[in-house]
Amino acid sequence: MTTLRSRRLQCRGLRTTAVMLGLLTALSACTQLGPDYVRPSVALPADYPEPQSASAGVVAADWWRLYGDAQLDTLVQAARGRNADIRLALAQVQEAEAALREVDAAYLPQVDLSFTNQNTRISAAGATPVSSTVPLVRFDRRLAASTSFELDFWGRLGRSVEAARGQLMSTRYARDVVAMTLASTTAQAYFSLRSVDAQLVTARSSLATREGFLKLAEGRVAAGVASDLDLNAARSARADAALALTELERQRRVIEHQLAQLCGQAGLRLAPGDLLSLPMPPLPPAGLPSSLLERRPDVRAAEQTLLAANARIGVAKAAMFPSISLTGIAGGQSKDFNNLMQLPARIWTLGFGISLPLFDAGRNAARVEQAEARQRQSVAGYQKAVEAAFRETADALSNVALASEAEKAWQERLDSARHSLRLSMLRYEAGYSSYLEVLDAQRTANDTELGFIRNRQSRLAFSVDLMKALGGGWTP
Repeated sequence: MTTLRSRRLQCRGLRTTAVMLGLLTALSACTQLGPDYVRPSVALPADYPEPQSASAGVVAADWWRLYGDAQLDTLVQAARGRNADIRLALAQVQEAEAALREVDAAYLPQVDLSFTNQNTRISAAGATPVSSTVPLVRFDRRLAASTSFELDFWGRLGRSVEAARGQLMSTRYARDVVAMTLASTTAQAYFSLRSVDAQLVTARSSLATREGFLKLAEGRVAAGVASDLDLNAARSARADAALALTELERQRRVIEHQLAQLCGQAGLRLAPGDLLSLPMPPLPPAGLPSSLLERRPDVRAAEQTLLAANARIGVAKAAMFPSISLTGIAGGQSKDFNNLMQLPARIWTLGFGISLPLFDAGRNAARVEQAEARQRQSVAGYQKAVEAAFRETADALSNVALASEAEKAWQERLDSARHSLRLSMLRYEAGYSSYLEVLDAQRTANDTELGFIRNRQSRLAFSVDLMKALGGGWTP
């Protein structure tokens, strides 16, 4: 009779505990502490300073192919695949993914299996006499599965998952920023290399011309129709051209080394190429300034960082409230291995616990204030990213437009300088002018041709800036 009543009491206790656990579990899904995320408003002008189409500007993921250079395509692909920065960004994404899985796993209970084998001998000479029928050596075998997990009553786990997910998305967008930056840096370094190649052609031509004039001056001095002043000027001009050629060769090697590092290919060597043969790609429309918030990966990364910081406020506030955890143990305990899993050897425990912070000297309140301060920092970081995106796009649009206008003026100036050089050479050979006039015309023509080449490089570089400013190469 006593055994039957005991079993009824056990069943009633189990039902009561199960009902309470179910009620607590249901209530735990209804509460979320901390503010819900709302995107901050950032005041942006309705349009860019440069007039553009209002349609959304779309930049192809492989925008560098628009320049029609197979060598550039190869370099960009190598940089995006081998560069140490992209490998670092990928590893950071993998770390964030694992962190999210760890936080997400807190929703499920952790089950541990334990086994103990304990042999104990009690004293026969203690204060309490031991009957001769009681063995002094006792054997205890225990096999049990235990579990314990926290009910997310105040939304601490939910906010933790939200924060981890925001951090993961932020690292993914940061990886896209690295890939886009690598592509643009590689393209601009390549254009710099091709610009130096074109300048080397001009420098070699100038050196050959000045060597020819040096011989001509030597002949005229020997014939007595020119003074040593012309000869010294010719020698100085020839030396200047040689020094300029040496400096350009140094610059080419430095840029080549930079490309080798970007591509992860030590010892990279590139054959000379022609900058002026590279086509100017059709540039995409800028679109509305507000569209930058959706297509710029750096802006999206800043927003996800803000979202994570916002969620951590809820995590900090939840620590100020009671935490409710469930515990359970099930297994068997016996002195023999044989009947360890038999019905008489079964053991179990089921319960829950509540922990309430009564006095912490303001620690939790301070943690909440820290989380709120970090959230305000993230808001400022997001606003700064948006403003920088608008400025970079406006700058790129202005630079592209003005560099295009400048190229027309450079072309007119170059044609005029070349014509003046031809006339001065004819006048010098006919004896109507001094070599100083030829030298001045040579310098003007050489500087103008170098300026035209550098302006073309700037146009290409500014077009890359525009691709990058518009979020080029990023796929949501």
